[in-house]
Amino acid sequence: MAIDVFAADEQNAERIDVARFGNLARRVLEFCDLKGDVEVSLLFVDEVSMAELNEKFMDETGPTDVLAFPIDEEPEPGGRVPDVGGTGPGGPTEDDEIPYLLGDVVICPAVAARNAAERTATLDDEIELLVVHGILHLLGMDHEEDDEAERMETRQKDLLGRFGSSTE
Repeated sequence: MAIDVFAADEQNAERIDVARFGNLARRVLEFCDLKGDVEVSLLFVDEVSMAELNEKFMDETGPTDVLAFPIDEEPEPGGRVPDVGGTGPGGPTEDDEIPYLLGDVVICPAVAARNAAERTATLDDEIELLVVHGILHLLGMDHEEDDEAERMETRQKDLLGRFGSSTE
């Protein structure tokens, strides 16, 4: 099993150690015992971009700290539709290993910096929290209901305790 995390920094408001947070995401995903090859994107964006995403996908105004975009569908096999399951040219074989695209986690470091200051935390601690929070959303966890929120918060604390900066 391979877990690929593609991380990119497309903002300049805060210095971000992209490799560090990409590694955190990979370690968390490895611990979650996913089956098969998995791909995740981790993207750091500016406030304008985050506000646009927040409005378009969440119907909310202004930037937020983190958004997660799970990819809910299984990947489509290559080849022509009549070849699905067949042994003809272009159809999938058992040796084909199509990575599962888990989704995207988008973080706005400028908003995270404000949140960190309010919580008297470091920016790095806040970003770690957001990376783990976003991954849990990709894995299907939510916090709409109180019991869901409690489970998600417990899992988040466990993962941060295992893989956060205080454990390195």
